Amino acid sequence: MAHPDPLKAYKAKRNFRNTSEPQDGGAANQSGQTFVIQKHWASHLHYDFRLELNGSMKSWAVPKGPSYDPKDKRMAVQVEDHPIAYNEFEGVIPAKQYGAGKVIIWDKGTWQPLVDPEQGYRDGNLKFALQGHKLRGNWALIRIKGKGEKQNEKQPPWLLIKEKDSFARPAIEYSVVDELPDSVAQLGPPPGIPKTKDGAMKESKQVQSKAAQAKSTVKPDAVPAGAAKAALPKLIAPQLATLVDVPPSDSQAWLYEIKYDGYRLLARIQGQKIALLTRNGNDWTHKLPVLVEALHDAKLPSGWYDGEIVMSGENGLPDFQALQGAFDSNRTQQIVYVLFDLPFYAGFDLRPVPFIERRVLLQSLLDKTLPAAIRFSEVFEAGAGYIVAAACRLGLEGVIGKKKDAPYVGRRSADWIKLKCSHRQEFVIGGYTDPKGSRTGLGSLLLGVHDQDGKLRYAGKVGTGFNDKSLLGLKAELSAIGSDRNPFAADGDMDDEAHWVTPKLLAEVSFAEWTKSGRIRHAVFHALRRDKPARAIMREKAVHPAVHPQHDPPTRLPSTLKITSPEREIDPSSGITKIELLRFYALVAPLMMPHLKGRPVAWLRAPDGITKQLFFQKHLEVGQMAGVAQLSASLDPDHPRLLEIVRPEGLLSAAQMNVIEFHTWNAIKTAINKPDRMTFDLDPGEGVEWATMQESALLVKTMLDQLGLKSFVKTSGGKGLHVVVPLAKRYGWDTVKDFSRAIVAHLAGALPMRFVAKSGPRNRAGKIFIDYLRNGFGATTVCAWSARARPGLGVSVPVGWDEVNRISSGAHWTVANVHTRLDQGNAPWDAYPESAQGLASAMKMLDFKPDMPA
Repeated sequence: MAHPDPLKAYKAKRNFRNTSEPQDGGAANQSGQTFVIQKHWASHLHYDFRLELNGSMKSWAVPKGPSYDPKDKRMAVQVEDHPIAYNEFEGVIPAKQYGAGKVIIWDKGTWQPLVDPEQGYRDGNLKFALQGHKLRGNWALIRIKGKGEKQNEKQPPWLLIKEKDSFARPAIEYSVVDELPDSVAQLGPPPGIPKTKDGAMKESKQVQSKAAQAKSTVKPDAVPAGAAKAALPKLIAPQLATLVDVPPSDSQAWLYEIKYDGYRLLARIQGQKIALLTRNGNDWTHKLPVLVEALHDAKLPSGWYDGEIVMSGENGLPDFQALQGAFDSNRTQQIVYVLFDLPFYAGFDLRPVPFIERRVLLQSLLDKTLPAAIRFSEVFEAGAGYIVAAACRLGLEGVIGKKKDAPYVGRRSADWIKLKCSHRQEFVIGGYTDPKGSRTGLGSLLLGVHDQDGKLRYAGKVGTGFNDKSLLGLKAELSAIGSDRNPFAADGDMDDEAHWVTPKLLAEVSFAEWTKSGRIRHAVFHALRRDKPARAIMREKAVHPAVHPQHDPPTRLPSTLKITSPEREIDPSSGITKIELLRFYALVAPLMMPHLKGRPVAWLRAPDGITKQLFFQKHLEVGQMAGVAQLSASLDPDHPRLLEIVRPEGLLSAAQMNVIEFHTWNAIKTAINKPDRMTFDLDPGEGVEWATMQESALLVKTMLDQLGLKSFVKTSGGKGLHVVVPLAKRYGWDTVKDFSRAIVAHLAGALPMRFVAKSGPRNRAGKIFIDYLRNGFGATTVCAWSARARPGLGVSVPVGWDEVNRISSGAHWTVANVHTRLDQGNAPWDAYPESAQGLASAMKMLDFKPDMPA
């Protein structure tokens, strides 16, 4: 009897001539059943949660995404099964297609059922453990039974719930969808799940007991903000760098170190006990007794120390062959340990702490007389291009770039990058050829790399870079692992007289380039590598560095920020709570800071929520509010000192004080008497349809175009739109305000049935008041990316003029759905900084006589 096609509904909904989604396919994962969560910007942002079961991906749409809080029972609407191949889909589903919108792979990994999975699925009570990059621990999918069950047979509702275990965290403390918003598509398999809660607690007590007996050489106040108290884990995964083709453009955000030609080594120090482990967790303590003794003598506090062991060659530079020779001859006394990071320290987990702060702490520990075998890795803050060129001239392998504010993550990350002077990587040795002429040992090594399917593909040969000693040593090692079977997937251009070996030895090789057929040219052998597994070796492809915002968000709420009443509801209409508003401002901070920088700011507070009394404040005794500063008293001598948000933390400090809205002046603090923009607030009166608002905004743009003035537009977050004209700082407040009034008067005179230049309910009924009063001294306009204290908590968002006819209202984006706009960010206003313009020509066209000449 034929089984029904589980993908029938999936295929029926899609036209595969128009969408790049896979029609079918995908193989079962050999290491366990897969799961994937795709973040999907369709008509509404949601998260598609998929579990591999019986040859397809069982799928649920989770509107709010998963939560680590067991109290959060997240709605999960079951949708049609998807093919396993869909696990790798990331892209844009075209308009007018089912599910149109952007899709990213938000998380991926494997899942293990905690009950019979088929029975649990049928019964609507499926419990399982997840091993992903973002989601860990035990979870449950529970089908909702009752009145709605039969009505929703095609899309039955379930609940996605986090089980109580060591991974569970209160929602007021942590929101995984807000703090980890990005794609994991380029990451490899997730790291293994740590031990259970009971095991971790047992180890914690043992470590704390020993730590209490140890004397720390650093004062407790040296621990940087953001560090979390934690037991010293038995193992940690090191952070790895991503190969890139060019340096990142935001060079000020990076530090650069030499790319040491050595072995990665992590030191676990716990009192008098020291262990040295490779990047794969192999214990090399017994191989490096001199280094262990040096670490004892250094008297470093307990922790995990990350670095590289190197040996100098004849030219004084790190030499990998010399390092390997030291191990081969058991002469490791001259090996030097260069330390560059500190993931754990004195009972604290420093991984969430920015790299620059971990580095400062590590330097303070090493800033003393140390044994010669231990050194601190120096960094360079010059331009990356200059550093790379200098490294290459010196004969170094390249440089490593590290983002200053990046956390430490136990995987390959775009926050650590490597720039190489030439192509160089490890290859799996699959065989060798016989020597010719007077050569001894062997002729060439036959090299390979694994493809995405785990097959070993032939990549070419290397026959230079050897000496007689290394040739004989290699021949002996390869003879010991000889094989009758060709380990390479069929490629057809290998030597027929090759000797095959079991593919487990690695050769580090430099070469000129990859050919189109996947072969390397002009290869040179450097050494064998023994610190990586052969199965992990793939072709290393350089990627373009990720574009980071000019100001990165404090995506995690600082541990130093004390949040009062985090679950208090701010807006009854949307159910948004105070903690959710704080997370919103953490999310939009990098986009908002360019609009706040250098400008006096006022804010609107709602201590009891937006339905109660609101307070508008321009002045405040800020005290210890992180990220908020008082401006010079001379800027506005007749009033208390003005405020400025100087760092992203200022947004969070203010939101903790119940600030909802942020409003800014039309001038910057260094030229407070010369406005650098002119703002028109299109405010609709009673009865004005949104389509009329859209048309009116474009009419305003047309007039400004006729005056030769370039303008930009943003939603107000409320009922209207804001049109902003960037200005050269030439005229005073009165002149700019008077000219803006002249423009509005001209519009109202030309289109009296559409626009009015006077406020008041009677004047505005069925018309649009263009508010020019925003252009006076001390007047403010809500800042781009600010929330509004109105039902729904709309957000003021920069848009392009070509988007005006596509948005649904002045509150098209809200605190709840702003995720759908973050990819666009400030891009529609990219030309704004270079668009400052004079007004003389426009004034002449309107026959406006300024009080002050230009």
